[in-house]
Amino acid sequence: MKVVALVQARLGSIRFPGKVLKLIKGKPMIELLLKRLSTSKEIDEIIVASSEEIDNDKLQLFVESLGYKCTRGKELDVLKRFYESAKETEADIIVRITGDCPLVDSSLVDDCIRSYKNANVDYFSNTNPPTYPDGLDVEVFSFQSLKTANEEAFLDYEREHVTPYIINSKKFLKSSLQFDSDLSSLRWTVDEQEDFAVISKVFDHFYPDLLFGWKDVLKLSEDLPDIFTDNKDIINYEGLNMGIGQKLYKRAKRTIPGGNMYLSKRPEMFLPNQWPSYFSKSQGCKVWDLDGAEYIDMSIMGIGTNILGYGLAPKHYKEIIGKTTSQKILLGTAVSWDHIVK
Repeated sequence: MKVVALVQARLGSIRFPGKVLKLIKGKPMIELLLKRLSTSKEIDEIIVASSEEIDNDKLQLFVESLGYKCTRGKELDVLKRFYESAKETEADIIVRITGDCPLVDSSLVDDCIRSYKNANVDYFSNTNPPTYPDGLDVEVFSFQSLKTANEEAFLDYEREHVTPYIINSKKFLKSSLQFDSDLSSLRWTVDEQEDFAVISKVFDHFYPDLLFGWKDVLKLSEDLPDIFTDNKDIINYEGLNMGIGQKLYKRAKRTIPGGNMYLSKRPEMFLPNQWPSYFSKSQGCKVWDLDGAEYIDMSIMGIGTNILGYGLAPKHYKEIIGKTTSQKILLGTAVSWDHIVK
């Protein structure tokens, strides 16, 4: 049974672009992850499964320079990316590792793989329920389970995050590894710049040893807790429930006071976790967020369509010449999809 670790990695992170190639002790983060994972005794092959976006050409070249294979697939349909990568490498068992977890511990990975084999299940993880620190996530599943999920999952959430369909479906046998105590509040992953600061300090402490264990990091967090304070206000796994707009808004607030130029109409005035922070386009009285969801813009005098324009087709330009502002607004909001010139 061929065991293949698929490391999910790309440079197009919304909250922290290019993070997997950020340097820690002079080495890109992805190199540290692969070096630590390569000491596994149960994994037969390690593959980096990246996105087909051109930005990831640089990542592929670097990964291949280290001697690892890099496959490319859909940017957001990561489930299909995983399936095609696993099929290409003729994997029987897939180990899912994310590229933003450089503290991955190969001994813990091996424990999960052996437990998966002994349990005779379709899916095994140390995340359901979560008892290990965020950043030590390991998922192990059969190729057949991945194939079924790829064929049957249709929700965007299921396809972007690979395993929710398997986790939530009753047709798969599942089991998990749990630690003696609940450490799930600890944050050892890299989603934000503050996370990167923490992980860098951890490697600084143990350097030149790059293969320290996760329990060494746990002891460090108990002995020197100040090392882990930079990211204490970030919520674990929050990215799973955030849209593209919300992630981009978090990034914008680092460089733009309030995240945008409007003080009285900023997203916090509404529901920042639900209200679209950004619109991708507008047409008449409708606006679309960055995830493709459609809304009727009826708040604060249609500020979304006022900013983006009503998207009138060229043949309607002559209709608005000489109209008053109120007439233009009424005309704009009355334009239906039937009038759109694609």
